[in-house]
Amino acid sequence: MDADRPNPAPARPAAMPGTPARPAAAPGTPVKRLLVPLGTLGAVASAFAYVGLVDPNQPGHYPVCPLFRFTGLYCPGCGGLRSAHDFITGHFAAAVHSNALAVAGYLLFAVGWVLWAVRSARGLPLRFAPSDRQWWLIGSVVVIFSVVRNLPFGSVLAP
Repeated sequence: MDADRPNPAPARPAAMPGTPARPAAAPGTPVKRLLVPLGTLGAVASAFAYVGLVDPNQPGHYPVCPLFRFTGLYCPGCGGLRSAHDFITGHFAAAVHSNALAVAGYLLFAVGWVLWAVRSARGLPLRFAPSDRQWWLIGSVVVIFSVVRNLPFGSVLAP
């Protein structure tokens, strides 16, 4: 070796064949990396607080669903505000009765947010990339829920 040249950096060991490479951690401190998830949680909590304070059962505070107004049919979101109000005020059975799909969405959001926050704090990305089959499944569940809640035997799902 030449005395004027520094030693080269040691080579990185190659990953084992067939094992995925671990993504590099995002720069910044865990607190900085949590700013976006915490901001999102703050916005959602603010919206829930507003709906918890301003009762959707009292007329004049929120607009009427246009689909229901013009056709008399319940869309997948009908009863969602009442469901959120009941959920935030601790009336869980009433929340499920108002919109069961919305309650499932609240729970999925909570799980997804916790995963996002933990991965963000560790500097790892959260990848949510559903396949076409999964998107079709989600869409099918929403359509079936919408149809069933408008049929006589599905009135238990109606708000």
